[in-house]
Amino acid sequence: MGVLPIKLDLHVHTHYSDDSLITPKDLVFYAKKQGLDGVAVTDHDRLDGALRIAKEIDLFVIPGIEVSSSKGHIVGLNVQERIPSGLDVDETVDKIHDVGGIAVACHPVTLFKGSLGRHVTSKFDAIEVVNSSAFPFKYSVRHSKQLASRSGIRSQVAGSDAHYGPEIGCSYTIVNAEKTVGQVVDAIRRGSCQPFGK
Repeated sequence: MGVLPIKLDLHVHTHYSDDSLITPKDLVFYAKKQGLDGVAVTDHDRLDGALRIAKEIDLFVIPGIEVSSSKGHIVGLNVQERIPSGLDVDETVDKIHDVGGIAVACHPVTLFKGSLGRHVTSKFDAIEVVNSSAFPFKYSVRHSKQLASRSGIRSQVAGSDAHYGPEIGCSYTIVNAEKTVGQVVDAIRRGSCQPFGK
């Protein structure tokens, strides 16, 4: 029997981010309501919440962080150590790789969100081409996909970028992998995933 696809929201903030209201209880409730198999907790410039929540709740959690680099935001997935903010893009990506994580260019062309734009390079493991809170949404999706193609990055992912409960799962990634953090990030790195969302 082959690997069954799993449905993951790869960009969720919790109350450990200053601008999010999502509690661990909300996280479980809304993830299950949306039929998700799990989420990546990616709080702004901190990892402690993700690591704590992953141990406390009955839901598959990929520990992550949304790092504020000097040129825009970068999501690190499968990180166990905090990545410092304020570094340049290449150094941020290198540090994520050094701790065994993968680097995702999140909302790379969105207005008002700390987007990387032309600073996305082929060093990234994936591009978040669908982000539910991106504005303008259709423009963001179209231009993010074009950026992935130009950059030679074949792995395209989606995340809600949720900051309150009902947003969880509005965008999600189908990943062809066993439900372990290592298998999921390896599948994303290979491009064995597909983005969906609104």
